[in-house]
Amino acid sequence: MFHLQTLELLHWDYCQRLTVPLDGAIITVAGPNGSGKTTLLDAMRTLLGLECSGGRSYKTYARHANADASWLRAVVDNRPQTRQTSSRPFARCLLYADQVTLACRIQRNGGDWQRRYCMVEGDVPVETLLDVPEKDWLGIEHWRKRLEYAGLSRAIARVLALEQGQTDRLCEYSPKELLRLVFDVFGDQEVLDRYEEARRHQRDVADEVETARQELTRSEAQLANVEARLNLYRQYQAKLREREKLGTEVVPVLEWRDARDELTGKVRELHRQRLDDRQSMLRQREDRRLLHGLAQQREALGGQLQVLEQQRLQAQEALSEARGAETPVEAKVKEADELRELASVEADAQQLSERLQTLEEGKQALDSQWHGKRQERAAAQAALASLQSERVAPRPDYVNRFSQALRRQQIAHHFVADVIEITDARWRDAAEGVLAASRWVVVLGDPSDERRAAQLAEQERYRHYLVAEAVAAPAQAPAHSLLAVLKVTDRLPAWLLRTLSAIRRVDDTDAGYAAGGEWITPKAYWRDGRGGRSVWVSPEQHQFGAAALAARRESIEARLAALDGQLQRIAQQQSEVERQLRAAREAAKGHRAAEELARRAEEFAQARQQLDQLRQARIDAGRRWSELDGRHRQLGEQQRELEAQYRDTQKRLQDAEAAASRFGREWAARKADLAARSAQSRRQRRQFPVRWIAPAAIAALRQHYTNATQARLRAEAIETELQQGEWEQDATIEERHTLMLAQVGGQKQQLQQREASNEMARVAVDNARERYIDVMRSTVRRYRKNITELGELAGVEVQAELPHLDNDDTALRQAELKVRFNFDGKGQIGLNDGEASGGQQVIKSLILLVGLLKDDELPGGFVFIDEPFAHLDVRNIQLVGHFLKSTRAQYVLTTPITHNVEVFEPADITLVTAKKPPGARWAPPIGVLQRRQAVA
Repeated sequence: MFHLQTLELLHWDYCQRLTVPLDGAIITVAGPNGSGKTTLLDAMRTLLGLECSGGRSYKTYARHANADASWLRAVVDNRPQTRQTSSRPFARCLLYADQVTLACRIQRNGGDWQRRYCMVEGDVPVETLLDVPEKDWLGIEHWRKRLEYAGLSRAIARVLALEQGQTDRLCEYSPKELLRLVFDVFGDQEVLDRYEEARRHQRDVADEVETARQELTRSEAQLANVEARLNLYRQYQAKLREREKLGTEVVPVLEWRDARDELTGKVRELHRQRLDDRQSMLRQREDRRLLHGLAQQREALGGQLQVLEQQRLQAQEALSEARGAETPVEAKVKEADELRELASVEADAQQLSERLQTLEEGKQALDSQWHGKRQERAAAQAALASLQSERVAPRPDYVNRFSQALRRQQIAHHFVADVIEITDARWRDAAEGVLAASRWVVVLGDPSDERRAAQLAEQERYRHYLVAEAVAAPAQAPAHSLLAVLKVTDRLPAWLLRTLSAIRRVDDTDAGYAAGGEWITPKAYWRDGRGGRSVWVSPEQHQFGAAALAARRESIEARLAALDGQLQRIAQQQSEVERQLRAAREAAKGHRAAEELARRAEEFAQARQQLDQLRQARIDAGRRWSELDGRHRQLGEQQRELEAQYRDTQKRLQDAEAAASRFGREWAARKADLAARSAQSRRQRRQFPVRWIAPAAIAALRQHYTNATQARLRAEAIETELQQGEWEQDATIEERHTLMLAQVGGQKQQLQQREASNEMARVAVDNARERYIDVMRSTVRRYRKNITELGELAGVEVQAELPHLDNDDTALRQAELKVRFNFDGKGQIGLNDGEASGGQQVIKSLILLVGLLKDDELPGGFVFIDEPFAHLDVRNIQLVGHFLKSTRAQYVLTTPITHNVEVFEPADITLVTAKKPPGARWAPPIGVLQRRQAVA
């Protein structure tokens, strides 16, 4: 292996340009931490195609120099390594001079750095290397191969790549890795060559087999490609035939058949419409008779109502006259009774006082009732006034507050009461009762707002449901369900829609029990799975639709009328009590009621005689008016029902007559059109061959294509595939497929022959492996001798266990070299079993490392060791120095300047580095101390 003689750095890290000698056995690089010792080693590693230490990169050093290019140049020894041989390290690279220049050029390449290598004969400076043609510069992989030819094997390269403070890494190798490393360094090259030649021959034969197999594979792939193209050609031809058949037969026949079926259906539909028109004419005739009868009934009922209205007015006038005649006489009789009662107590002052007190209390009670009713009437009047400007029934205050809170948070929502309209007034009470508990349920517009809405509901204590998931009402509700009489304009909770759909409308409870299930009557008696109950709510509480607002108004107006009647009765009672109170007060002042009775006895007696007759006359007149009024209301209801029935019948008849007129105009046109299309279909049928339109043929077409539309779509799809697809249209592909089949058969025969040759080569490899194993045993024995001798120099007992080697590649791959060390007689330890101290780890690694390089027959080589003395005492430093001197390899060592001076004792050349001063661009030059050669 070659030795380093000089190293030149140009724009490397903070070195401007320097050249250091390396022509010595042991070179020590000394300097303080951070002075560039590892930088110098990384320059050598980069020049030799190795990775830098500590995660660094050649790009980092080139970037620090801040130049366009960095150069690393070394002059190495290319003389024969021993006197017994004339082989030069770089002979395989066609370099035969005694010196060879190795150069590395690092240049900017765009935004990155790129390294290139070259080697030339002699000591060539950088300025001359600039003229080297670009084709002679090598990449990293080719460079490593060139150096490997010169003796820098991959195993030694791994040793050279040891980083700072990791000289104990070699003892961390596994026994299997150590054996591979030893044999890579010590193996007999001739035996290796023969073994490798046998293996190479086997590999070549195997490669030929593999090549033949690959060629067969390629031919098979080509055959598969030709087969695929053949399939494409056949598919293309099939699609052409199918396109032709679709265009000439399938589509026209199916279009004719579909049009024929459609024509038949329309003819049948036209006939059915004619029959329906006849039924409609019969219904119109019935409706005309019904309308005529209703008109007669309406006219007769109108006459009866007019007569009854006159009689009712006369009876009302008679009742008014009877009440007017009865009232003053009744007042006189009451006055006589009151005087008689007062006369009975006016002699007794205490009774008179008690009567006055009773009347005063009665007056106060009536006044209190009067004011209470007045307040009720004012509240009802205010409620009626608040409804005047409303279009729908108002919401409760707490509902409005919660709705405003949701709107402030921009949460879209609506209430159930806002989206439901009751379309049948007969079922209003039932619908209002069922929906009363759900009217203020909130339906959210966006389900993702549920969390925020729930927080607001918790704050406002809103006691109705929040629903995030809602659905639209079905387009067609069950005919007899409660949902059928509701108009829903927006989404509702699914459970509410299910409830409304499940409730059946019945006329009364008997019909409900007969029907079974869940039902409700028009009077709001609801029976479900839990039982039955009335859910009737007052009209004042109706909420759904505009009719609810009218119901509220009517309820409040009725309430006002009742309050007015109550106020009138209270006013009459107040007037009577006031009169009795005045009479009692006058009696208390001395007025005599008995005298008043005596004086007006005849008047009072006459009034009593007239009162019974007048009362009976008033009762008879009231009964007469009540009977006439009841009959009038009954006939009025009958008249309204007749009017509604008359309007419905009249509208139905008008709609039917308009439809009949329209049908009459359209029917003839449709009939003529169908007749023309039928004639065209018969003409088209005569153009097809009989076998095309046979029932079996058409059935087969329908089974395959369903109808003409699907056939057209299939034709369009085929046309698209033919236009856009990649098809094989070369008719010679079938002949090429036949030729390829013959070619693949011949290649299979050649592959079988080469596989037989490969078996013969395998036998030759087995024979060569036996000699290889002998060399491996010799190599291991030599390495064991080297490390044993080095252990004796270090005072360490070293034992190596020879591996078990068999004539088998698997056994060779699994072979191991187990080495054990005994320091100071304390017992044996292995390579990396954790029992050695840090200094012992270094000594172990150095013994293993120096043992690799210790070869009396083939000296040479070089090693980089970063701080090998870091964990050693003075005695061990001396021993290591003695090791290094005992070999003929070249060592580049680094050490801090704080170490024992014994570290410099074995060095032939000492390179002294220094830190870059602050503010300076370049580091100081490296000092060189070279030991004088002793003169014999």
